[in-house]
Amino acid sequence: MDRRHFLKVSHGIAGALLCDGCSSLLSASGSNIVRFGLVTDLHFAHRAKSGSRYYEQSVAKLRDAIRVFNEQKPDFIIELGDFKDQGSTATDTLAFLDEIEAEYQTFNGPAYHVLGNHDQDNISKEDFFKHISNPGAANGKRYYSFAVNGVKFIVLDANYKEDGTDYDRGNFDWTKAFIPSSQTEWLSRELNTRKPVVIFLHQLLDVTRRKDGTVVGNADAVNEILARRGNVMAVFQGHHHAGSYNFSNGIHYFTMNGMIEGALPKNNSYAVVSIDKSHSITVDGYFNCEDRLLERRL
Repeated sequence: MDRRHFLKVSHGIAGALLCDGCSSLLSASGSNIVRFGLVTDLHFAHRAKSGSRYYEQSVAKLRDAIRVFNEQKPDFIIELGDFKDQGSTATDTLAFLDEIEAEYQTFNGPAYHVLGNHDQDNISKEDFFKHISNPGAANGKRYYSFAVNGVKFIVLDANYKEDGTDYDRGNFDWTKAFIPSSQTEWLSRELNTRKPVVIFLHQLLDVTRRKDGTVVGNADAVNEILARRGNVMAVFQGHHHAGSYNFSNGIHYFTMNGMIEGALPKNNSYAVVSIDKSHSITVDGYFNCEDRLLERRL
């Protein structure tokens, strides 16, 4: 672990303010047009740990992340799905969701959600949306878009079975996720813009991870839509807890490490992501999320 990463980890534990020299990858604020906070795969629940998953610790990990986000003041934050895990009853599950949502909403700004497969484990999509809040016109929507300072952000929902029906109360195989034609048609229309675009979803569009069972079943068709317009800079994904990265057809595919993995105080995962005027993207990672520069190559 280098000194800079140690200082960032120590900041997450102790809540000390970052000094200028502790964040060398983070561009000067004047050169950034958008900054956002990123987390994924919290799987929060009051249940015993299982393997490397520490369910109950996710609320404390999120609290650390929100403290950093409130200090760094990004334009918004977003979680990429599997926000909570499953209780023995739907009532228990919704109580977990309420608890982690209350912590998430302590961010002093817009806080967005992406649907993950575990968000419909023993509840429905409708149940989930009754217990969380998205900003403005995104509230209650399964997939949606919004723009910040000339950059368009598109949130996708891949929690559908191959026949186009919704994941609902655990009636699905988590390795078989699809984006239905109604949504891909909407996506094509949303990409008809001069703005640079960033995509968010839970399951992966990075087809190099197919062997893991984490990739959207019709990812090839979706990626063809993304590449056709030429304005998609990056896809940010969760689901694959170890994280990964790929670059294909002019698009960066960044898979975020799962927050649930590993015990405190040494383990957590969150990032502050910056987009600069040249449309290069800097991922300033904390704990298990490594720093990465996603340079604009088109």
